[in-house]
Amino acid sequence: MLMPKRVKYRRVHRGDRSGTTNRGAAVAFGEFGLQALEPAWIDSRQIEAARRAITHHMKRGGKVWIRIFPDKSVTAKPAETRMGSGKGAPDHWVAVVRPGRVLFEVSGVREDVAKEALRLASHKLPIATQFVTKETPAQIGASLPGNGTQGSERTDSPDGAPATAGGVATSADSGGAQV
Repeated sequence: MLMPKRVKYRRVHRGDRSGTTNRGAAVAFGEFGLQALEPAWIDSRQIEAARRAITHHMKRGGKVWIRIFPDKSVTAKPAETRMGSGKGAPDHWVAVVRPGRVLFEVSGVREDVAKEALRLASHKLPIATQFVTKETPAQIGASLPGNGTQGSERTDSPDGAPATAGGVATSADSGGAQV
């Protein structure tokens, strides 16, 4: 499993997972990628399970890049321990993932094989993800939960008409503000 060789501080604060990713939102190394749509701590075991699912489906063909690394320690105190007496011992390692971050990239295989391999990997992860390619621009907000639906237009009216026109809300929807 992935973990740092050494760290400056063994125990770190919990931190803040709000906002979107600042870097790593585009497919940089491979042809296809798996992009996170929700914030989460992804455990080193989950990363390894997803990597194994990808390489197993691709039958060890092509190349796989893991774009996240679990460099944050999560501490835990023993069961049935009274309060106090300091912070617990490091228990496992996590990668802090914000919406828009590309988690895995693959190349050297057909698109349908890559899409299925990344779909299998997404089932090993605790967050919603989407399949992206090198050609798709790094648009994070268009497909995030709360900003419409993923990949299709939201229908709020009973007749099935879309509530938005091309991702921009009309004046009747939100008082003239853009989504």
